[in-house]
Amino acid sequence: MSMISGIQGQLLEITVVSCNKLKDTEWISRQDPYVCLEYGSTKFRTRTCTDGGKNPTFQEKFVFTLIEGLQEINVVVWNSNTLTYDDFIGSGKIQLQKVLSMGYDDTAWPIQTKTGRHAGEVRLIMFYANANKQATSYAPSYTAPQPHTPMYSAPSYAAPAAAYQTPSPYPAYPPHSAAYPPTPYPPPQTTAYTPVYPPPSAYPPISYPAHSAYPPASYPPPTLDYSYPPAGPYPGTYPPRPY
Repeated sequence: MSMISGIQGQLLEITVVSCNKLKDTEWISRQDPYVCLEYGSTKFRTRTCTDGGKNPTFQEKFVFTLIEGLQEINVVVWNSNTLTYDDFIGSGKIQLQKVLSMGYDDTAWPIQTKTGRHAGEVRLIMFYANANKQATSYAPSYTAPQPHTPMYSAPSYAAPAAAYQTPSPYPAYPPHSAAYPPTPYPPPQTTAYTPVYPPPSAYPPISYPAHSAYPPASYPPPTLDYSYPPAGPYPGTYPPRPY
């Protein structure tokens, strides 16, 4: 079996889907299986499927870092016990050549007991993003057809450049003087018309009387006299009563 190189440090995703037709290690109750994966020094374990019996379901994904030259994974299925040691159900080896070359693998892998008897299957879905697909191995060879050469070729024809003119994008109309007869009326002359209104300078200026033309006011200006009348014959005293 060929080895695929260039996988050192790449990532491989493995989903433990389920187990089918496992060997039953319980006599009274249903067994509680779980799955262990081992690749190099990396080990993963699924949860325990309580009362999973012979067909437990897991749906758990794990990510492994690939090692150059190591292209198989060990899988072991156990039955979980509370008071005693866990029971060994079966083990097997998962080959990675298919997923490393094609990028995807969905297979139910068989497991065996310690004596080599069939102990059921473990279904795994594996995904490898950096698959090294060989085009010569998986794709048929394909040669692009050559362009077809017609038996009869059209004669070469080149129109003289002077025989054709580039058409104008606008339709050709006769000039205005040729399409319509001349009008009997002479064109208006702008200088022949006299203005109806005289310019502003033609009007006489409006005369307003100056401020000095008004007659002076007829009222004499008031005299300001702030002196008090002279005192009577009795200064400082009231006049005697007339009796």
